[in-house]
Amino acid sequence: MSDTDIRIKIAKRAAAELEDGEIVNLGVGIPTLIPDFLGNKKLYLHSENGILGVGPTPPDHEIDMDLISASKKPITMELGASLFDSADSFGMIRGGHIDVAVMGALQVDQTGEVANWAVPGETILGVGGAMDLMAGAKKIIITCTHLSKKGEPKLVKKLTYPSSGKRKVEKVITEHAVFEFHDEKMILTEIISDISIEQLKMITEAEFIISEETNTHTSNITY
Repeated sequence: MSDTDIRIKIAKRAAAELEDGEIVNLGVGIPTLIPDFLGNKKLYLHSENGILGVGPTPPDHEIDMDLISASKKPITMELGASLFDSADSFGMIRGGHIDVAVMGALQVDQTGEVANWAVPGETILGVGGAMDLMAGAKKIIITCTHLSKKGEPKLVKKLTYPSSGKRKVEKVITEHAVFEFHDEKMILTEIISDISIEQLKMITEAEFIISEETNTHTSNITY
């Protein structure tokens, strides 16, 4: 499976988590693919650069680089969408008005703490809205590949990258599995590839519990 196919698979599975009526912020990376896989769901996509009502990715001939998301990706706007300044946008986030934030991650530890804004020794643009969303969103879903480009596990026992805050996430979705976090314990709830439990443990540094109700496939999503 190509890198693009992997990213699409994760985005599709994350889209299945979102419900009608929710206000949802989509972070950098894999989350930006989600608008293309929402089907007939009626929800409100928020971008911290000041948009509520983000639509699917425009076709190439309709791209307008004056209309972009916080990830600097071209977007469309749904009928009734609104534009506002970043102060109002972050007021929405900090005021607890975002129902779900779907974000990427460099690492997630086995208690649900996330590192997603800095790599020691590397220059980056800045934290952006990561810490505000971690603190302000009602629910956090992390979407990431199971391993880094170096082949290192992203699901770890303890973070080695700078934390994005003490707030714990509710769910992590990779190309292989779905994990939930309860009482700072990591629980495998779904396997969405042909990987075995033993193979999954080999590429997951974090310790996890296998739920008695763990699904071994997702039959209602076409990858």
